[in-house]
Amino acid sequence: MMNQLPVYLFTGFLEGGKTHIIQESMEDKRFNSGEKTLIIQCEEGIEEFELDRFWGKNVYLETIENEEDITKEHLAELAKKHRLDRVIIEYNGMWSLNTLYQNLPDNWGIYQEMMFADANTFLTYNTNMRQLMVDKLMGAEMIVLNRTPAEIDKEEIHKVIRGISRRVAITYDYPDGHVEYDEIEDPLPFDLNADVINIEDEFYALFYRDLSEEMEKYNGKTIRFKGIVAADASMGDKSVLAGRHVMTCCVDDIAFNPLVCIFSEKTTLKTRDWVTLTGTIKVEKHKLYRGPGPVLYVTKTEFAVPPAQEVATFY
Repeated sequence: MMNQLPVYLFTGFLEGGKTHIIQESMEDKRFNSGEKTLIIQCEEGIEEFELDRFWGKNVYLETIENEEDITKEHLAELAKKHRLDRVIIEYNGMWSLNTLYQNLPDNWGIYQEMMFADANTFLTYNTNMRQLMVDKLMGAEMIVLNRTPAEIDKEEIHKVIRGISRRVAITYDYPDGHVEYDEIEDPLPFDLNADVINIEDEFYALFYRDLSEEMEKYNGKTIRFKGIVAADASMGDKSVLAGRHVMTCCVDDIAFNPLVCIFSEKTTLKTRDWVTLTGTIKVEKHKLYRGPGPVLYVTKTEFAVPPAQEVATFY
């Protein structure tokens, strides 16, 4: 397997503090000990890089001004031009991260993804540009909220972030330099230790996201949930897909989030049937998943009426 070029991805919106944290990192010998580093800047804010203050002289700066210029060929050319040890990308908050994900050269791998935001404008950005906020938070390992005021509403910010991702760490950076971490407890609204984990209608979106992020903790667990059926002849007569349509941020991003369901004998379930299924999850390879995925081995099937809100949400 070829060695992957590590990519440090800094995301967020204009004036969120991305340039500042990259500048600080490159001045710190603990992060920058002479590695050949390419910084790709995809937006220009008020603050500019001061390259002469970086420790070491093996740092190169390139700019990409248009989203359509994010191509595998262009990125590979930049890497070849500089013979790199690593890449730092300061990504434009108005561009879709999927553009970058799909166009990373094959030997590039995202080593760390962090989002930066101004705590004073975070909730406004979320209200006005929810889809872009979701885009940036979905893959982030940490969000740093800069310029945090003393009266910050941490409960509201926590709710917004956890509605998108349960795994992202939340950090508050105050003007006086001290840092606080979000320690608000966030228990799941269902009992993972129950003999049968019952997923109420209003918690399906949360369940499915948690299952996707931490699949192994559901391996071997028995669950019960209500979903709509999608029959697929290519799966054979003992299998269907069943789940819910989930809306993450807006109508445009509604997507069907099902589980592969396998029955002990031929099933007569049809597409658009609403059912309550009980069964045991096994994490295993299936042709409908790109790799290992949750497969429900059904032990009980009951026809059901649709939930009051057919499209599941996080709120």
